[in-house]
Order: sequence, then structure tokens, then C-alpha cells
Amino acid sequence: MAKLLTPDICVIGAGSAGLSVAAAAAAFGVDVVLIEKGLMGGDCLNYGCVPSKALLAAAKAAASIRKATDYGVRAGQPKVDFAGANDHVRRVIAAIEPHDSQERFEGLGVTVLRSPARFTGPDSVMAGDTEIRARRFVIATGSSALVPPIPGLDQVSYLTNESLFDLRALPEHLAIIGGGPIGLEMAQAHRRLGAKVTVFEARKALAKDDPELSAMVLEKLRAEGVEILEETAVEKVERTGEGVTVTARTGDGTTVRTEATHLLVAAGRAPNVADLGLEAAGVAHDRKGITVDNGLRTSNRKIYAIGDVAGGLQFTHVAGYQAGLVIRSILFRLPIGMNDSIVPWVTYTAPELGHVGLTEAEARARHGGKVKVLTTDYAGNDRARAEGLTTGRLKLIAGRGGRLLGADIVGEQAGEVLNLLSLALSRNMTMKDLAGFIAPYPTLGELVRRAAISYYAEAPKNVWVRRVIAILRKFG
Repeated sequence: MAKLLTPDICVIGAGSAGLSVAAAAAAFGVDVVLIEKGLMGGDCLNYGCVPSKALLAAAKAAASIRKATDYGVRAGQPKVDFAGANDHVRRVIAAIEPHDSQERFEGLGVTVLRSPARFTGPDSVMAGDTEIRARRFVIATGSSALVPPIPGLDQVSYLTNESLFDLRALPEHLAIIGGGPIGLEMAQAHRRLGAKVTVFEARKALAKDDPELSAMVLEKLRAEGVEILEETAVEKVERTGEGVTVTARTGDGTTVRTEATHLLVAAGRAPNVADLGLEAAGVAHDRKGITVDNGLRTSNRKIYAIGDVAGGLQFTHVAGYQAGLVIRSILFRLPIGMNDSIVPWVTYTAPELGHVGLTEAEARARHGGKVKVLTTDYAGNDRARAEGLTTGRLKLIAGRGGRLLGADIVGEQAGEVLNLLSLALSRNMTMKDLAGFIAPYPTLGELVRRAAISYYAEAPKNVWVRRVIAILRKFG
């Protein structure tokens, strides 16, 4: 006989989105069942954000030693212990792991089931020998590395983000399929740690970001020795001895053959919808993920889908944002709406590349001639000068009345600077607001104020402003 549970909420998936919903609901005393077939913490903790940023930190340390002579410090070439770098990655995961653990969530009052979940009807799920009938369900099963249909790929050994961080020895030559954020972050990390790296991108690398600013990132990576082949489509891969040979064709028809010891596939993400029994639940989905409305509900009104599995922007912070919206809807019956326009993102290369709001092209298409683009360079910032980190630029997109419409930034700590701009955008702030705050000196945050002040650069030349000043001067 199957055991029956009847919680208020059943969450499927213990990644960032699912854990956030379960923790918040439990905090309000709501009965929650959380189902996870794999590792607690999901992709972000185990295979994504956490290990990748930990490896980037190790790579940054190596790069800092190489650059030390620029600051009068003689350190020589670093000796990289790749296994030690991997140990650092493991320690970081282990330090965060308890926060996402089964024990912690059971301590919060959540019933945790470690088993695959499958819908058996519109309001019922089976997990092992347990049936769950809940008032509301939240699907948060995330995504996995997309493996493109490249001839020969199934005949060679290749890495994805789920296996990359298991390596204990530095690849001699790492070939990467995909020139997006994941591909380029890992390209720079492994190059800085001593590997030869070649990146294949069928279109433009970092295509979702401002082309002017993304070009600065690509220039930096190439200067460090990363070979980036844009508009070069991989046609096939073959096993060669202990490694692989990648055959690709450039935009002008030239064939490129590259031999590498390791191959990383970083060509995008695919939603985890297989074996969930979505048809039995009446939940519509396609290759992009589960179909949801602006309130994150599926075609079955009792079931929500959030995070990567719902398609759209695939970021941990988006998963957390959507989890908060779903809690408002389920617990408090409040109307909710997903607002993609306030979602920021950052690529954690060096320099970092960040964006929030409308791009320059989107702003001009939507607002026409009322758009002003304000820029300031890191080279004009005293903190950047002091630290020798002058490669970078901030771009603010201002609309009618100076309202902030969007921002793009490339440079050191771009993600940290973007925090302020993300807040400003979400609160409909203007250039007056951004020009009026006081930034401590010297900080990179001064970039924001400097760019905003430039919105008023023409004011001193305005004849009416000059006449007002002249009149006021007559009063002493």
C-alpha cells in the first residue's frame, strides 16, 4: 500500500527555486512536501554558480601573481596545483551545503522525499512508494546541459558543467563548444590555470550583451591566450588517441580542425521535464520548458512552474525572485506578475560584464529620439586607476525626464556596481536621483554618479539658464 500525504504545497525539485518556496512556506507554518531525486541544492550549488565562481577565484589568484610585477611586487610565475584548486571548489561547496541540506529543511518542518517524482493525475504525484495529493504543486526541476546533435559527439568522451568540476588534473588543451557566459568563464579560468583553450561559437560570442562592451571582454580573453572562433560551427567530433578532434567550418567556408585533450559542451540548457508525467497532469510544455502565464501558473491551475524549467531567463536570482512571487500567490492569494525588465545578469569573466533593463537598441526602438546614452570609462575613475584596472565602461540608457531605462557595464566588480543600478531601475529612478547620491571616495560606485551627471552636461550652455543666473546675481 502506498503511503498518502496531503500537504498544502508539494514542491518538486530542491534547487534554488524549490528550496526558496519550501523554506518560505514552512516559515509561515504551512505543511510542505519537498521532493528531490538528486543532490540537494540542485545545479547551482553542485555544478553551476558555486563551483564555477570558486574555480574563477583560483584562476584570479594565479593571474594576480603574474600581474604582481606591475605593482612593484616580484613574485614570478605561479605554480598551479590544479588538484588543489579543485579542493578549493569542493571546500566552498561543502561550506554552503548545510544550508541546502535535507537535515536543515526537515528541521524547518518540511517533509523531504529523496526520489523521482511523477504526476499520476491533475492533483496527485507519486514519489517512490508515497502518493502526494496537495492543494498546490510547484515544479522547480531546473535544467541540464543541452547536448547538440553534432555527429560523433556520442562516440567521444566529453564534459558538461556536471562533470567538469570532477577533474583533478589540468587539461592540456580544452576545447569548448559554446561562447556564452558559461563557456567563456570556464575558458578564462582554465587558461589562467595553465591550459590551452579553444572556444567554438556558431554565432557571436556573448551575443545577448551590448556588442561594444562584450568586445572588450573578448579582447581581454584573447590577450590572455584564449582562442575564440566566432561564427564557426562545429560539424563533427572524432576520437583521436586519448583526446578528440573538432572539425568546424567558419563563416567564409574555411574548415578548421583542432585536436584537444578534453572537450567541454557549453551550448545552452535544456529544461528538465522528462519522466515528470506532465501529460497526466494536463501541463503543457515544449522544448523550451513548461508553459506558464505571467503569474507562473501552468495550464493546470493547481500547478506552478518556476526557475529554469519554466524557460525564460535562466539565473539563480530569477529562480529566487519567482519563488517569492509564487509564495505571495499561494499563501496570500495576491495577484502576481513576472517582470523580466528588472532582471540583471552578470558574466563573471575578468573584466565582468553586466546588464539590466533595456539595451540601447531596445530603448531606441521603443522610445525613439527621447533616449540619451550616457557613458563613462573606468580610466576616468580614481579607484580603477589606483588598482590598475582601467579596462571598463559604464553605459546608462536614459529616457524621457531622465528616467533610467537600462544599463550595461564592463569592468572590475561590474556585478557589484550593477546592484545599485538594478535597484534604481526597479524603483523608476532618474538621472537626478543617481546624480544626487553621495558615493564614498574612491570607489567604483562613483562611475554611476559621474555618468548620471553627464545627463546635464548641456545645461551650462542653455541661454535661459544663463539668463536666470544673471538675474539672480543682480540681487547680490
